[in-house]
Amino acid sequence: MANEQQLPDPEQMTYEQARDELVAIVKKLETGSAPLEETLSMWERGEALAGRCHAILSKAEARMTRTTSKTASSTIDDDEAPFEMEDD
Repeated sequence: MANEQQLPDPEQMTYEQARDELVAIVKKLETGSAPLEETLSMWERGEALAGRCHAILSKAEARMTRTTSKTASSTIDDDEAPFEMEDD
């Protein structure tokens, strides 16, 4: 694996950057060909990247929940269905 000093800080990466690097690490680890120290370094880096992805996705989920809650409460009454079925 490349020198860790050259790798970007996961906290500064976008979701896509962290995910793509994590996928590459998983592929390398799955080959089982790396020496133990390199494998451990890749594992640690992968854990940091997975944590970054999880944090970003959690924030996105919370944002979507807030947005949909605001939209639902302002546009639909509790007793009102979101649409009406037509009779044939």
